[in-house]
Amino acid sequence: MSEPVLRLRGLGRTYVTAAGPLPVLRGVDLEVAAGELVGLVGPSGSGKSSLLHAAGLLERPDAGTVEVVGADCGQLSEAERTRVRLSTLGFVYQFHHLLPEFTALGNVALPLRIAGVSLGEAEARARSLLEDLGLAERVAHQPAQLSGGEQQRVAIARALANRPRLLLADEPTGNLDPATSRTVFETLRDLARRDGVAALVATHNLELAGRMDRVLALRDGHLEPWTGGSTPPN
Repeated sequence: MSEPVLRLRGLGRTYVTAAGPLPVLRGVDLEVAAGELVGLVGPSGSGKSSLLHAAGLLERPDAGTVEVVGADCGQLSEAERTRVRLSTLGFVYQFHHLLPEFTALGNVALPLRIAGVSLGEAEARARSLLEDLGLAERVAHQPAQLSGGEQQRVAIARALANRPRLLLADEPTGNLDPATSRTVFETLRDLARRDGVAALVATHNLELAGRMDRVLALRDGHLEPWTGGSTPPN
């Protein structure tokens, strides 16, 4: 088998609170392969965002290792971690975080420009992604002129702009109505599979979770297979 795009080993994370230490991750192990969509479920406060932040090199875990495309990221400097995030990782959040003064095209082209891609090439890549997402007629619109579903599709295009190997999504459909949620999720899934992107998606939407390749539940700081049901494990 090929090397997993993401490998977590023994991941631990504890926060210090007024009431004392609060462990949220306790020896988490996880692998995500290219083209695989893995769902992450669990109640609010169970540590889903903490796991995504560690996997995305936004926070350093207290214990364990994070490997991205076979490279141990634990010893990297902050500048090196930033380069990995820019070149190898894509992020989608519950709120789109689009820049209001930029058009859809400009928002998607921005990470490419930051990476040093020429304006023409960046805009061509951005336009192609927006067309893939059904937004060919909206490329010149600013976020305020787009619907919630359109805004989130622009955010997905931006996350995929630099051709990441790993996509991390934290409640990507949390602010959308059910029909729009399905459309946005299907778009994300289809593009990730087409491009061989590994994806780890935290969600409370169990219908969408059931459409992923596999689903893991975070319970008491540990990951375990989720076999279905009407509610996430408590």
